[in-house]
Amino acid sequence: MSNHKDVIIKRYNRISRIYDRMDKMVKEAWRIELLKQVSGEVLEVGVGTGVNLAYYPKGVSLTGVDFSPRMLELARKKVDRNQFRFEVQLLEADIQELPFQDHTFDYIVSTCVFCSVPDPVEGLKELKRVCKPSGKILMLEHMRSENPVLGFGMDLFNPISVSLWGANINRRTMKNIEASGLNVDSSELLMGTVMRKLTLSP
Repeated sequence: MSNHKDVIIKRYNRISRIYDRMDKMVKEAWRIELLKQVSGEVLEVGVGTGVNLAYYPKGVSLTGVDFSPRMLELARKKVDRNQFRFEVQLLEADIQELPFQDHTFDYIVSTCVFCSVPDPVEGLKELKRVCKPSGKILMLEHMRSENPVLGFGMDLFNPISVSLWGANINRRTMKNIEASGLNVDSSELLMGTVMRKLTLSP
């Protein structure tokens, strides 16, 4: 697992400078709608180059983690260039082994992250662990289409996607969420069954 993770990190390090252009599949309106409700202690997992930083409301205390040091370098430059109206701390960390105590965060955010976590169920269990019992986990995630033809096509293309940038485009994320023990409070389809906005609770 460690060797697999190292390979993925190298791929994200390699694409870090073009990642913002690649991330255009996540619409600005989706980010605004997802993040406007957060408050208190917030954790963003897979913060990447910090694309979401511009959309957080003032007054939150944000911790962002990513396992790619080069992606984090670019996120830190965004923090240095902008005067965000909230506290932000960026850390190099693995979603599967988060360096936080149980029940730390009011909100946890992920946008298109669980396609590249080596063990997505373990990563989701970690989110459950560090989320407060009254907290919420907010996700924008792409996943394998429920359309049989499109889903099969995603299966065929997945090895190419993984080799290029480490992202599995055919993850069955809803089943992974169920296996992690998290509860689905709401699920909104944004792009067929490929992209969803999810609200989860521990």
